[in-house]
Amino acid sequence: MVRSAAAPLRAAAGRPRAARPGISLAPGMTVGLYGGSFNPAHQGHAHVARTALRRLGLDRVIWLVSPRNPLKPAEGTADLDARLGETARWALGRAMVVSDVERRIGTRYTIDTVRWLKRRFPGVRFVWIMGADSLADFHRWRGWADLAREVPIVVVSRPGVALRSRFSPFTRRFAAARRPAGAARTLAALAPPAWIYLPAPFHPVSSTALRNSRLTPPPVRGMRAIIQPAPGASADL
Repeated sequence: MVRSAAAPLRAAAGRPRAARPGISLAPGMTVGLYGGSFNPAHQGHAHVARTALRRLGLDRVIWLVSPRNPLKPAEGTADLDARLGETARWALGRAMVVSDVERRIGTRYTIDTVRWLKRRFPGVRFVWIMGADSLADFHRWRGWADLAREVPIVVVSRPGVALRSRFSPFTRRFAAARRPAGAARTLAALAPPAWIYLPAPFHPVSSTALRNSRLTPPPVRGMRAIIQPAPGASADL
């Protein structure tokens, strides 16, 4: 579902009320946080989200659609509401939630968003989800090492980036915190830093390729292809 935007609420005295995230989570849940600009969302993103959902046994995956990626130029980035709607076409199933929480609470950086959500939902066990393509540049994120100490991280393989990811600053600094892929179901319960790498059938689509070719996502019924085993190599990290 897509959470609609809302203006900041005002108390009677004119002071802002506490920000409302627009999502409902219960204590004891295990929740994956999957952030990005999703400009546009595509099958590769759905592959990462569904792989994490299934392999970790998560209760929810929240797609955190960023108002603006600080590492990418604003030019060429579609309107947030348009990206929320497009992302909803790929985030299928009751366990998938598309959220504009960063717009609602006014955060710009992932580390601030994660810390806010942990304070707001203290009984929920969060896991950060990313594709291996993001892992290769993870060290460019503000507070990336702090983020690794806030929540466990699951990295899902993506094509063409295995070598860059293997030697990234994150994998080197947190080598001792890596857990085997077979421990995926226990990751959410581990104290961070803790991370795993999940080899999975590759899906080669990228947002850049879609923008360059001006392709649009297929109808929703085409999602079956990305949740079933598909031919193609997968690389280990």
